[in-house]
Amino acid sequence: MTSTRRHTGYPSPVNTFMLDSHPFVALCDLLKLEGWCESGGAAKAAIEQGLVTVDGQVEIRKRCKIISGQVVSFAGQQIKVL
Repeated sequence: MTSTRRHTGYPSPVNTFMLDSHPFVALCDLLKLEGWCESGGAAKAAIEQGLVTVDGQVEIRKRCKIISGQVVSFAGQQIKVL
């Protein structure tokens, strides 16, 4: 799994996260891998508090399976999973 940043013409660059050969990434793991949360515990707490959205909807399942094509947003940042 890899993460990249690319500019799409929108005001802020869009991060992308590549699943490579993996079918999904757990939501809490994605927040930790991206460096948006310092630890798994902090990621789980942020999700529990309703601070994370997946495809524009608040997601409170910590281990929610994020698959290719989904967009995750947290703390003013956004990432598209490919």
